[in-house]
Amino acid sequence: MDRAAIAREQWKREVPDLALEPMVLLGRLAEAAHLVMAGKLEPVFAANGLNRGEFDVLATLRRSGPPHALTPTELYRATMVSSGGMTGRIDRLEKAGLIARKPHPDDRRALMVALTPRGRKKIDAMLPGYVATQAEAVSALTRAEQKALSASLEKLIAALSPQP
Repeated sequence: MDRAAIAREQWKREVPDLALEPMVLLGRLAEAAHLVMAGKLEPVFAANGLNRGEFDVLATLRRSGPPHALTPTELYRATMVSSGGMTGRIDRLEKAGLIARKPHPDDRRALMVALTPRGRKKIDAMLPGYVATQAEAVSALTRAEQKALSASLEKLIAALSPQP
């Protein structure tokens, strides 16, 4: 029995009239995310001298396509972190030679954050192992179950996201 099921049984005993399945679902979702991140993905980042946020910056720049450069605002929106948190990540990655701050081509007041050749080499080398680790993390589910869960989570995220 997982922790969400244990909590459900405890709540059923204490407050039997509560509808607990949403709590169980969200508890399991949170625990699964924690187990995947802490037990599977963070070791991949650490083995490559990065933390999750730094990896996210490099991956976001890489997947943005040529010239693999974004403004700090575009980066923090794409990675869902605060601008202050993003500044620290950019500083550390720049110090490591993995990204560089460059002038914005259309706005003299703005900067771009760009992957360096070293940064691109690092993220490209990490991607196959990262994706394989993700596949291993969800391998208890069949491909059909993975697709169904992904579709359900997409629907939930859309319903919970603020609409513009």
